[in-house]
Amino acid sequence: MHVLLSALVDHPVSLFISVTFLAFVLHVAYHLLLSPLSKVPGPWYAAVSDLWLTSHTLRLEKCKTIHGLLEKYGPIVRVGPNRVVFRDSLTAKTVYMNPTFYKSSYYKTLQMNDDDHAMTTLEHAEHAARRKGYASHYVPSNIATFQSEVQQYSVDLVDVLDNLAGKSSVDSLTLLRQYMVDVVTSVSFGCHVGALAKWAMDAEDEFCTAVGDFPKRGMLRGALPPWLWNLVCLIPIPRWQLLCRADTIMSKFVSERVYEARAQMTAGGHPDKKTLVHHLLEHKLSPAGASMSDREIIAEHMAHFVAGCDTTAITFTYMLWELSRREDITQNLQAELDAVMPDSKTVPDLSVLLNLPYLNAFIKEGLRMYSATPSLLERVVPTSMSRSSSSAEPFEAMGYILPPGTIVATQAWSVHRDASVFYSPETFAPERWLNAGPAALRTMEQHLMPFGLGTRVCGGMNFANIILRVGIASLLRNFDILVGSGTNERSMAILDSGFVVFPAAMKCNLTFRPRQQR
Repeated sequence: MHVLLSALVDHPVSLFISVTFLAFVLHVAYHLLLSPLSKVPGPWYAAVSDLWLTSHTLRLEKCKTIHGLLEKYGPIVRVGPNRVVFRDSLTAKTVYMNPTFYKSSYYKTLQMNDDDHAMTTLEHAEHAARRKGYASHYVPSNIATFQSEVQQYSVDLVDVLDNLAGKSSVDSLTLLRQYMVDVVTSVSFGCHVGALAKWAMDAEDEFCTAVGDFPKRGMLRGALPPWLWNLVCLIPIPRWQLLCRADTIMSKFVSERVYEARAQMTAGGHPDKKTLVHHLLEHKLSPAGASMSDREIIAEHMAHFVAGCDTTAITFTYMLWELSRREDITQNLQAELDAVMPDSKTVPDLSVLLNLPYLNAFIKEGLRMYSATPSLLERVVPTSMSRSSSSAEPFEAMGYILPPGTIVATQAWSVHRDASVFYSPETFAPERWLNAGPAALRTMEQHLMPFGLGTRVCGGMNFANIILRVGIASLLRNFDILVGSGTNERSMAILDSGFVVFPAAMKCNLTFRPRQQR
C-alpha cells in the first residue's frame, strides 16, 4: 500500500485519473443503488447523468424519446438523476393543482431579455400577482369585443390567397405567423403593423422572424452553459446573428408600443378599446403595491407574442396540412360552414362558431395531435405538501416515494397518445369526439391538455381557441387546400425544441385553390 501511495504521489496525472475514476464509480453506484429514486423504473444511463436527456433535446426529439420510455417502462419513469416523468391523471392533479409544487428552474431559460414574465415566475404567489394583470383581457366576453379586428385580418388573409388564385403553393407556416402577428398586435396594442401586407410584397420583416426564432433560441440557450451560449452568439453568420438577437428585436418593437401607450394615458387619452397594454399599465402587483415596471410589462408582452403568435401558427399549420390530405374531413367542415356563412368573407358571430359540432371536434383533435407545446411541465417536489406545515413530508407518486427537490413532470405529447384513453392515438380522427359516449367523452376531455394543467394553465387559451375557429372558417369557406411541392410526411415530421414543436422542414408548402361555389 505504501509503495502504491508513493507511486501515485510521484505521478500526479495518474493520481488525478484514479481519483476521477473513483468519483465516477461512486457517483454511478449512488444513483443506481442508493438514491431514493433508484427504485423508479428507467434506463440506467438516464439515471446517472442529465447528458443523455440533453443530447435528445439537442437532437430535437425530447418528447418522442420520453414517450418511448413511458411506453416501455410504464406510466412512471426516471429520466435523469433527479427527474421523474409520469402519465397518470391522479398524480397530475396532485402536482399541478397544489400551489406548493413550484416550477423548475428550466423555465428561467424562457425569460425575455433576462426579465421574468408570468410563465417564468417559479412561485405561484408571484405568478398569481402577474396573471391578474392580463386575466380580464382574455375572458371570452372581452375577446368578443375584438371580433371586428379579427374578422378584418381574416379577410386580409383570404384576399392575399385570392390574389394567388391557387397558381402556386405558399409556406403556410410563415404566412400564418404574419397573420397572427397582425391579430395579436391589434388586440395587444390597438395598432396595425401590416405583417400580412409585407408578406404579400415579399418584404422581410425582422420582428416576425424574431417571433419565429425565439423558441429555437430558448432551446439552445437552455441546453448550453452560459459561457458557450455567449461564444456561439459571436458566430458571424447573418441569419445566425438574427436568431441570437431575437429577444432584442422583439424588445425594441414592444418597448416602442408600451411607451406610446403610456404617453397616451399620461396625456389623458382613452383608447376606443382597452387592449392588453392598457390592462398591464394599470395593473398593480398588490392592492397597495406599485404598478408593474416598464421592463416587467415589456417582458410580459414579449411572452404573449411568442405564446400567441408562433404556437398558434404552428398548430394552425398542422391542421391545414391534415385538411390538404383528408378530403373527407374537408367536405364535412365545408358543409357545416357553408350553412352558417352565406357571405364567404363574413365569419359568423363567435357564439355561432363555438357551437358548430364538427368544427369543435376538428379543433379538439388538432390540439390533441398538434399542440405546439406538448413538452414536459416541470415541477419541484416541495419540502412540505401543505402550506400550513413546515415539516418534511414525502411525496408518493404511483407507489414510489420521491424526496423534496425531485423534479417531476408529465407531458401532453404522451397524455394525448395514451391508447387507453384515445383509440388509435396516432390517427387524426375528429369523429372520436362526436361518437364517444358520455363517460368516454368526459375521460378524453379530462386528458386533453394542450394549454397545460392546473393553476398555471395558459392564460390565452380562450383567445387561441377562438382564433383557430375564425381562421379555419375563413379559409375552408373560401378555399380547397392541396398539398404543395415538397410537403410530405418527412418534411412535416414533428421536431421539438424541448418546449415548442415545429415541422422538420421548418415550413409547410400548401396550395389554396379558390372554391367554385363561394
